[in-house]
Amino acid sequence: MKRIAPSIFSFLLFLLQIQPTKSYKYNSIFSFGDSYTDTGNLNVYVLSKNLSISVNTEKWPYGQTFFHHPADRFSDGRLILDFLAEEFFLPFVEAYLAKKGCFRQGENFAVAGATALDPTVLKQISLAKPAIVTALNTSLNFQLKWFKELKPSLCHETKECRKYFDRSFFVVGEIGLNDYNNMFVNGLNVTQVHHYVPKVVDTIGNAIKGLIYEGARTLLVPGNVPMGCLPTLLSSESDEQSFYDNRTGCIRRFNMLSRYHNSLLLRAIKQLRVKYPHAKIIYADYYKPLINFVKFPQRYGFTSTPLRVCCGKGGKYNWNSSELCGMPNVSACHDPSRYIFWDGVHLTEAAYHIIFNSWLKGPYAQPPIQDAHLH
Repeated sequence: MKRIAPSIFSFLLFLLQIQPTKSYKYNSIFSFGDSYTDTGNLNVYVLSKNLSISVNTEKWPYGQTFFHHPADRFSDGRLILDFLAEEFFLPFVEAYLAKKGCFRQGENFAVAGATALDPTVLKQISLAKPAIVTALNTSLNFQLKWFKELKPSLCHETKECRKYFDRSFFVVGEIGLNDYNNMFVNGLNVTQVHHYVPKVVDTIGNAIKGLIYEGARTLLVPGNVPMGCLPTLLSSESDEQSFYDNRTGCIRRFNMLSRYHNSLLLRAIKQLRVKYPHAKIIYADYYKPLINFVKFPQRYGFTSTPLRVCCGKGGKYNWNSSELCGMPNVSACHDPSRYIFWDGVHLTEAAYHIIFNSWLKGPYAQPPIQDAHLH
């Protein structure tokens, strides 16, 4: 038997060392949701409809941490969707409305400001006549429609589609936060909004059913964030101490709404698992990790004032509606990795990264993402 020359052996060993240590079955990612997931759709939508909406994600300091330039994301850097793509050794998921990139490796249909409920439904719910805030035509149903329009370019025959979507990963949410915000702005109180939570969750559940019908086999469904910890809501609340949780500084009644949404969503997912045993539906928890960040910020490397935003100006929470991140004379903090909140609603790359890892390996995903892959 011929001996392998030392130089060849060393080269083979080098090749083994540079091979990916993880192997996933997923060749594409399809995403639906709102600004927690949007990678540019809102910008294109606003331009195409000639809307007078300023999209600050096109302005500095958005994108400063990872991309080093504005990257159409509501953060200083990467989103959970970006970390997911990196984990699967896939390119970042392109915004569908931008009409660029390789569709076969996935598309992102999420639009900042999107709601689960259709705009016509939200308009009917409004107590203000006419509605002060009317949702854009980018709701979950519109996003599903875009996906169905794209599908013929991905596969044709049933067998081909089954094979393709068996190796696709679907992300449905976070969505619902804008529904509740619309209701608040249009005159409803928390008790009244509670009444519509089942309707929002049913809409998300129907979207999951629709995607499974179209061929989806693995779906990640994130719950709602603790709304009562968002600096935007905290800045508009009164100083009445009884409204706040003294362990977190967050507003109790808004967090109760988020927990109610999440409990109904998890129950719906459990029912869907029974109905569609061939599909893997992962529930991903935003609420618990964020609450832990706020309770124990220094444990996770954050500052001792966890509810203050990195990019903003003025007030107790470094946020006010007239001087938003991306506007002139509004700057970011020195080190975004020490902050949970980036701009009052959205998170920093650092916070997203920790949450992603808790979804990837547990304990804040049921089941963890890494348990859903082939190898």
